[in-house]
Amino acid sequence: MAPKPLQRVVPHLRAVQYHNLHTLLSQPLAELSGSLGDLGTLLPLMIALTLTGSISLPSTLLFTGAANIYSGVAFGIPIPVQPMKAVAAVAIARRFSLEETAASGIVVAALVGVMSVTGLVRWASNVTPIPVVKGIQVGAGLSLCLSAGSSLLNPLSWTGPWWGDNLLWALLAVILLLATLPFPRAPYALAVFVLGLILAGFHAPSASPPDHSTPHSNSSSNPFADIPILHPSAATFWHATTTAALGQLPLTLLNSVIAASALAIDLFPSPPYPTAPSVTSLGLSVSLINLIGCWFGAMPACHGSGGLAAQYRFGARSGASIILLGLLKVTLGVITLWKAEAVVSILKGFPAALLGVLVLAAGVELAKVGESLNTDARDLRVMHGDEDGEETWDGKGVRSLDERERRERWMVLLVTVAALLAFRNDGIGFLVGLAWHWGFRATKRVEDWRARRQRRETVPEEERGLLS
Repeated sequence: MAPKPLQRVVPHLRAVQYHNLHTLLSQPLAELSGSLGDLGTLLPLMIALTLTGSISLPSTLLFTGAANIYSGVAFGIPIPVQPMKAVAAVAIARRFSLEETAASGIVVAALVGVMSVTGLVRWASNVTPIPVVKGIQVGAGLSLCLSAGSSLLNPLSWTGPWWGDNLLWALLAVILLLATLPFPRAPYALAVFVLGLILAGFHAPSASPPDHSTPHSNSSSNPFADIPILHPSAATFWHATTTAALGQLPLTLLNSVIAASALAIDLFPSPPYPTAPSVTSLGLSVSLINLIGCWFGAMPACHGSGGLAAQYRFGARSGASIILLGLLKVTLGVITLWKAEAVVSILKGFPAALLGVLVLAAGVELAKVGESLNTDARDLRVMHGDEDGEETWDGKGVRSLDERERRERWMVLLVTVAALLAFRNDGIGFLVGLAWHWGFRATKRVEDWRARRQRRETVPEEERGLLS
């Protein structure tokens, strides 16, 4: 007889694959379009890291593609595989070597894995107030919008930097986005991606990535030999930890694990979707992805609420969309082993105008989750037990809030967002939001104590004796 864990896993995987296949067959274009919804975050960072020699492009495509396939098979909803943004920012600014970037991802993965196995991630998720979680999500969405404006769209003019990448194309992409609003499952991201590839083919800038980051052995009989096998030293691990990993850790825990799990519960209620992944399963997934891929020069990656919102916004409703993206990445990775410079040239030439609009739409979609704070947020749902003893939500029953609770929850969310954007740090936003939440709790306790004291003072002495 199979062990109990296996008895649970096999039916889950069977149900997930049925959901993936059924969704793909019923809406193939929406799934394909949704799979491309997060390219606005992936492409700029992946290209920049490749050109600074901080990652291996073939390894990144192959291993993150495999991670996409694994995520789609395991979770059954479009859980993304995104770059670790804090690590990427430091690696680009400091021009990290392959070993330094890999060490950063390995350290974060190891810490997240330990916290997941010991239950610390689950504990942190349980004690974190929902207004703070949603504040992290809204802040991340607005950060994407700011990034789209400052990094991608702001440098453009109406005519430049070349005819295929300017504000006119951005305006066209926005008009097309608005035109598809009544049709949320229209393959918008797919159309923008194909258009971007066509324009990139016309532009085709010459790219010269460093030798150690991109294979150049077109004549090699075994191109897979060009995938690096890294051995970071103890000094490299220490340098990576103090410069990049510690800054990435709170971002991964808050946005890629806790906020992503909460968003999955909001977007994909069960049924009809498979059960949303827990914080423990997402944490272990992040750990597994990086503890395998980073040793071969792959880009440090994690899951994220922003990518989930983006892929949902553009039509993804199952793991099939992520599996399709993974197959595309793996195919490009194999091609890159032979034609690295050509692939980099195409990716580098992808118009920033189109990427900027994709990122902007993804940011707005993620920020929208704040609107459910006082309506059907996770902590307001009235759960019911099923035959297996598991609690489920019927999609209707929610706890009502008084006006004061509504105002305080909104204030905690807004303060979390403000601190996150002001300091550009998820950890600071989390701590400030948490402090504001407990400040309201302490105020309520003091008011209750004063009210009890006032009632006791107004009670006649003889009644006070009876009460005591």
